[in-house]
Amino acid sequence: MKKLFCPQCKISSMYVKNERNERRLVYVDDNHNVIPKYPDESLEGFDLTEVYCLGCSWHGSPKRLTGKYH
Repeated sequence: MKKLFCPQCKISSMYVKNERNERRLVYVDDNHNVIPKYPDESLEGFDLTEVYCLGCSWHGSPKRLTGKYH
């Protein structure tokens, strides 16, 4: 699996939130699928249309992530 990177700080570690503001650590693969960092954790109930970068203040659609690390 090739991980995509934050367009701002170029790291691959992201998280998603649910309606209770709980966080789940994720990666986004090269097909823009949101994948849990820990495979035994479910993403059910989490908003997968917006990801948040762990390294900076960027957040947005998984489709805006980049496959190129500059």
